[in-house]
This record gives sequence, structure tokens and C-alpha cells, in this order.
Amino acid sequence: MPTPSSKGPNHLVVKGKKKKSIACRRCHTHKIKCSGEQPCTKCRNAGCAAECNYVNRDRQIKVHESYLEQLAAENERLREQLSQSPANLNGHVSDGDAAVQNPMIGERGWFQPYDPSAPPVHIGEAACTAFATRLRQVLTKSKASHMHRTQYTPEATLYRIRDPTLEWPSLPNARLLIQIVVNQVSRVYHLFLRKSTIQELEDVYRKGSFDDPILKTKFFALFALGEVYSAPSSSKLDYRIPGVSYYVNAMTLIPILPERPSMTVIESLLILSLYSYFLNRRHSAFILVGNAMRLGLTLGLNHDIPECNCPDPVERQHRIRLWWAIYVFDRMYGSKTGWPIQIADDDIHVEMPSEMACDPHEEQFSDTEFLLASIQLARITGQAIEKVYGRKKQPDSFLQREQKLLISLKEWSQNLPPHLRLNRSSHAAKNVVSLHLQFNQCIMLATRPILLFTLIQSRKDPVQDSTESAKPKEQALKTLGDACIHAARHTHSLIVEEWANGSLPIYGYFYAHYLFSCALIMVISSQINSDNDGDFALFETAYEILRMMRDHGNLAATEFYDNLESVRGCLDETQGPIARRISSSAHLPRQGNSDPLSFLPDPARRPSDPSVSDNPILHDGTVPGSLTDDMIFLDQSMEDFLAQPDVDFGPLDPSGLPVNVADAVYSWPNFSLWTA
Repeated sequence: MPTPSSKGPNHLVVKGKKKKSIACRRCHTHKIKCSGEQPCTKCRNAGCAAECNYVNRDRQIKVHESYLEQLAAENERLREQLSQSPANLNGHVSDGDAAVQNPMIGERGWFQPYDPSAPPVHIGEAACTAFATRLRQVLTKSKASHMHRTQYTPEATLYRIRDPTLEWPSLPNARLLIQIVVNQVSRVYHLFLRKSTIQELEDVYRKGSFDDPILKTKFFALFALGEVYSAPSSSKLDYRIPGVSYYVNAMTLIPILPERPSMTVIESLLILSLYSYFLNRRHSAFILVGNAMRLGLTLGLNHDIPECNCPDPVERQHRIRLWWAIYVFDRMYGSKTGWPIQIADDDIHVEMPSEMACDPHEEQFSDTEFLLASIQLARITGQAIEKVYGRKKQPDSFLQREQKLLISLKEWSQNLPPHLRLNRSSHAAKNVVSLHLQFNQCIMLATRPILLFTLIQSRKDPVQDSTESAKPKEQALKTLGDACIHAARHTHSLIVEEWANGSLPIYGYFYAHYLFSCALIMVISSQINSDNDGDFALFETAYEILRMMRDHGNLAATEFYDNLESVRGCLDETQGPIARRISSSAHLPRQGNSDPLSFLPDPARRPSDPSVSDNPILHDGTVPGSLTDDMIFLDQSMEDFLAQPDVDFGPLDPSGLPVNVADAVYSWPNFSLWTA
């Protein structure tokens, strides 16, 4: 690399080459040797030192092209380092800059120490429990700690439960358990061939092949699911989750994964991962579905298989549907834990599920249109995890990513076939309710960072900004917040109706999770707008349902209830209109009440004035039970937001404060930036 010479500014030294002297203009014109000093010897002797002028002062130095390329590469490298430095990421980074990381989270991962003798646990920002902690931190303006997750079945308990002598149930009981799984699970996820599995069960009992480890793993996993879905609720404190004995025995049969897996092994892993949620062992579920995915990759399930390699059309369709079940689980589990998806869409080259002419009465497969809707929704969920909670750089601004996600969700909702839509005149099937709960959760997952950001802003001193340029951004943030609140209200109404009808699985994880998620949004809604005071009553309802699920032995509900208890403890008279109004003696009717909405808050407490554009979902004055999720996209402000060709409004903070105010919520070294 060229370096300056000690002889003067007009000398340039290039390694490996002879020094080259550059003459002043006078010496150059007279074609005489120049000493290279300033002034040079000739000019000093001639008495014209003041006029000594060097060519190099005009930067007319000749260098090799490779040197310029080297300088350009060095500048690019330094620019890349600068863009990734903490000083830049935690500084005044504009949301409109397409070359920045996610402005809603910090650049470092979040780790929570639990045990000094064990490594700290990574907390995914997309997890609802993580969001609950962030909410508590905002409410208290302090570094509130993440709650320890203790309400799960630990390994020590599972070892004690293990019983190698556990026998198969009687054939009639086994048939009932399998049928329960078909009715409760198989309509939502394709985990096995229905008719073939029942035939396999009959063959096992007919042949007495009870010791086949592969079949035993599969059927014990199915028996576990059948028991937990069919067992009555229990208020005993020394409860044991139904089916756990079958689960433990099935798990002990798969410590060594097969080098050449069969489809049955993959089926078993998926079934066991689903049951793990009943034990609130979501880390185990995540690992199991990861194993299923990798075994599926070894079989090439992510590719279309030629007919010559798999001539049976049922088996080919089974491969396709089993792969997409893995895909749905991967995205769904990731949204619960906050961890990244395990396979990119670009690496999947298999066709979508299709109808089978040889299966006219759904003997083997469930509703194809339902599976297609689930897969498409799972894909959008994966995009939300990546675009809203991911730390890698994105080509679009944050609001542009929000717009694209909501456009995808709107198209998903509009393209649903009639039998998968919610019908106000009749009670929807359980799988349809589950589908719409996942849809609402995806909307909340995508928009709740904006709602939390709005809460932070509402608790600051108001800053007047009436400029026309600020209004579109403020309206966009409000539109996204309203969509989040609406999705939460709709989820609440669906779950309350399931509870009142007696159809909510008492030990289930996902209903408890969705209820917990919407309850957090209800708290924020009641804090940011006094007109939404009625939403706190919905929080009370969710709180009570989780309490009763906890009392009946639901481990996930126990964890979520404890988190809501902590959120409730952060509320006081100085923090808005809601005050602390939860009564420990309040009770809801148990499942099966004839009036599904009899214990909901009085609709009169909720805003129902048609002139109030802030609450378009209640313009008709209806109670929450009549809400539908597609109403989110019928509001004019949402239509305007989705139709805008450019939603890059600059920094997220409408008052002009740096974006790291929002970043500080998720990166605690900067917490003082917004608490000051």
C-alpha cells in the first residue's frame, strides 16, 4: 500500500518499487531536477520560495487501478462494520432505512439465568411469556425479571412414572382411544392414515405382536393423546396428566433414532411432540418436531417423489401431507417459543395436498381445503417470526413488512372456502374454531410490538406535532394497534363460547395459550384509551377461566395464570382508568352453561357509538360473541393502510425521538433512554 515519504509531501513510496519524486511547477517547466522540499532548493536560491507550487497539491498523482480497487473494498468493509456497530444500532436509526436491523428489538439475544449450575435459557421475543415480561417492564418502568417456568412435568417425574410392564389396553378401549384421536386431532393435523392405522391396530391384537418397538411407540403415543382428550377434569391437587404413562413408555423406545427411518417413526415423533404440550414441555416438543423434520429430509419428504419410486397414490399423498404436518408444527411451535423456523420455504419442493378420488368418505385423509388453509397460515406465521422478531437485516422498512404481512392475512381470509368460515347462526366445528384462533394469533403476533410501542408513547409527556407529514404515520400505527385489539377481542369471544359450551379441552395447551395472549392485549388496550375500559373486563374473564383450568390440573394454564397475576400486580391507581378491580372471590360458571355469553361484561360498558371510528368493530352495538375476524380488514383506515404504495414514514416515534426508545424495551442496556 502506498505510504508518504519522510522527505516531503511530494514523495510517494510504493512497496517494491523505486521512489518517485514529483517536481514543483517551476522545476518541471525548466526541466531541471527538483529537490522535493517545500520550498525546493532551486526556488529558494532563486528567491521565489513563496511561489513554489507543487503538482501534487492538485491531487494529480498517478496510482495503479488495483490500489483504487483496494481502497474501495476497504471503504465498503468499514461501512459494513459501522452499520453493525452497537453505537449505530442503538443510535438514531430511521425505520425508513432499508439497511438496518429490526428496530423493535435489540441487537443482542435475551438470556435468562435460572440455575447457577446450568446454562442460562434463551428467551425468544416472539413468545407470549416474553411479551408479558416486556409489558410488566413498561408498566413498572423497571427491569422486571422474566418469570421462571416451573409449571411443567420435569424429567425426574417422568422417570418415576415410567413403567416397563405397562400393558396394552383392551382392544375395545384401544379402539375408543384411537377414535378419539381421529375426531379431536386428525381433523386438524394429518399425523397418520386413518383407515390404515385402525387396521394396524387390529393386526397387532390379532397377531399378538405387542413387542414391535416401532408399532408400540406409535400406538402408545396415540393412547396418550386419546386419554388426555377423553379424561374428565379433576380438581385434585395431586393430579397427573392423563395419558402420561403411555407417553413415557413411548419416549423410552426412541432414544436411538433410526439410521433409515420409516414413516411410522416420523408419525410417532409428531404425535409425541403434540402430547408434550399437555405436559407444558414445549422445549421437548420443539426438539421432537425438529427430529421429525430431519428424518423427513433424509427420506426426501420435502421433494416430490416419482411415481415409479412410490406407485401407491395413497402412500404418495401420505408423504405429502406428513411433510406439511411437520411444516405446520415447525411454524406453530416457533410462534409459541419465539425460536426461528427450522427450514426455509425455498428448500421445499413438494406439491400441496390434493384430493384423493380413491378416498371418497375420508377413510384415510381429512379435509384437503382445511389442510391447505392451515399450511398457508403457517407460512405467514413463519414470515411474521422472521420479519417482526428477527434480528437480521431486511430489505423493507418495519412498517412495509407489517403491510405485507397484513395483506397476506387479508388474502388468506378472503380465500377461505365457505365451510371454513365462521357462521354466526350456528356453532362452528372445533377444527374451524382452531383455525380462526391461529389466524387471530398471527395478527396479534405481527402487530403487538406496535401496540406496546403505543403504550410506551402514551405514558410519556405528550409532544405536539400537528405537521401533515406526521399524521399518516400516526394513523398507520393506530390502525395496526386497532387490528391487534380486534383480533384479541375475537379470540376472547371464541374461547369463552367454547368454554361455556363445554367443548374446551381442560388440559389443552393451545386454548390456554390463545386466551393468555389475548388477555395481555386487553390490558394494553384498556391502558392506552379510556374508551376501551371495557376491555379490562374481558381480561378479568380470561383471568378467571385460566384460574379454573389451573385448578383442574392444566400445567400451561398455571404458568399463564401466574404471568397474568404478575401483570395485574403492576397495575395501580396511577396507571390509567382500569384500577385494580379483580376480586379473588369472583367466579365464572363451569363449562356447559346454557347461556354462553351470560357472564360476559355488559355490552353497555363497551363503546358502541357508530360515530366512534376508533372502534369500528362495535359499530353495530353487538356483544363480543358476534365478532368475526374478517372485520379487521373492513375498516376504512385498514383499507387505506394496505393500499398505500409506500408506507415508509420514517422513524417509528411520532414525536421525533430516536427509534432506540422502542429498542430500549427489548434491549435493557438502553432502558434509561426512555425512563429518564
